[in-house]
Amino acid sequence: MKIVIITGASSGMGAEFARQLDKELSDVEEFWLIARRRERMEKLAEELKHPVRIYAEDVRNQSLYESLEQDLKEIQADVKVLVNNAGYGIVGFASDRSKEELLGMLDVNCRAMTAILTVCLPFMNRNARILQMASSAAYLPQPKFAVYAATKSYVLSFSRALAEELRPRGIYVTAVCPGPVETEFFDKAEQYGASYGFKKYFRMQPEKVVAEAIRASRRKQAVVTPGLSMKGFRVLTKLVPHGIILRVMRLLK
Repeated sequence: MKIVIITGASSGMGAEFARQLDKELSDVEEFWLIARRRERMEKLAEELKHPVRIYAEDVRNQSLYESLEQDLKEIQADVKVLVNNAGYGIVGFASDRSKEELLGMLDVNCRAMTAILTVCLPFMNRNARILQMASSAAYLPQPKFAVYAATKSYVLSFSRALAEELRPRGIYVTAVCPGPVETEFFDKAEQYGASYGFKKYFRMQPEKVVAEAIRASRRKQAVVTPGLSMKGFRVLTKLVPHGIILRVMRLLK
């Protein structure tokens, strides 16, 4: 059975990936959606033309990996697209955040993403695609967003290496590195009153980010940075020493 798997599928870009891939993919038989909020995914499923299987679990749960692997084996799955979208960040100084909050970002953004990927890889064949949600924060250390940016650097580095490893198998990996996106992300990120700052003025709509990510995946690009402003930011981080950029960012806050 040919399937699509999307994590963080209850809202934001995860839900948007489901909508756009649902319209694009005619040879897929089921969409498997993973997130904590069952009601949101049930409502999303009503919009999709493909049958939907829902996993209402936290991506950090070992039980999710076990049930997912068992179900993939049971139907002899052919995973055509995996969208590793689940993730979150919290704005503020690392010294002000609890150990649980900091490790939570590591667990969701890095550990869970890697676990889901390793469960799915044995069920992926030639021309399968993997989209990994990194961030433009991966290009530069981010004071007041230090752990989040570091986790996204992991996603970017891991994805680029994985793209080379899987190329002989004809499996294509795309790291998606958007800037701020107009989603519920900020509700959690700014929950303690700390602001994302001037960077919020560069927010994109999720529909545009997802459309560009899917185009890049079709073209077998290893990395995509949606939006002209973030493309410029990526070039800037390659040309200018990070210490200078950080000083300028400090003055803009």
